[in-house]
Amino acid sequence: MIRVGLGRDLHRLVKGRRFLLAGVELPAKRGELGHSDGDVLAHAVSDALLGAAALGDIGGLFPPSDQTWKDADSMELLRVVFGMVKQAGWRLVNLDCVVSCEEPKVLPFRDRIRQSLAQTLEVSVDCIFVKGKTGEGLGPVGNGKAVEALAVCLLEKE
Repeated sequence: MIRVGLGRDLHRLVKGRRFLLAGVELPAKRGELGHSDGDVLAHAVSDALLGAAALGDIGGLFPPSDQTWKDADSMELLRVVFGMVKQAGWRLVNLDCVVSCEEPKVLPFRDRIRQSLAQTLEVSVDCIFVKGKTGEGLGPVGNGKAVEALAVCLLEKE
């Protein structure tokens, strides 16, 4: 059996926060605002995995109303999510992601981001891809006020 999962996350950009994508810090004037560390890509991937396995969503598992998750490492949360997915008998076939932001540019960091995700999700790096896009001056992403991530995964039941 195979299943597809879709994850999406959007975070406001503010001064005084780090800009993280899959645990990789990118140099930026502003970073993601969030209850956890705000890693928009880790959040989107978590939701894609949870959705494909029908195990819920990150807001339900790690609610922002719970101080336990304040400033939490989103890659650690992703490890917990992936552990649940594996426990349910699923394996990751592939993961495709899009990160939309005006700055910083994703391309120079893509290989490190892919490697970080591959290591966390226990797959070869060639099973993971990450694309960087801009908002073309439209909406909060295009105006440089937010970063958005989309993730699609394919799971296979072992």
